[in-house]
Amino acid sequence: MLMPHPAVLRRLVDEYEALTRSGSTEEQAQAQAQARDLAYTLCVSTGTRDVRHALETARQWLEAASASDAAIRPPTDRDPHVYA
Repeated sequence: MLMPHPAVLRRLVDEYEALTRSGSTEEQAQAQAQARDLAYTLCVSTGTRDVRHALETARQWLEAASASDAAIRPPTDRDPHVYA
């Protein structure tokens, strides 16, 4: 299965969570429609059928991606573990 780029996945999760937190009644219908679209995209992106599972899977993938990035990133002068 193809995996979405972590930046794209992060944006989808953040947008979905922001829309589901908003409580504005005036824009609620539009926010619900956008949340449904994002839920569908998250499900397709993660190979799941339920948005709760999609969010869980996305968070796991994002955590794994950030851990692997940290493991392969070369040290820089700014890293606290690099001694001069």
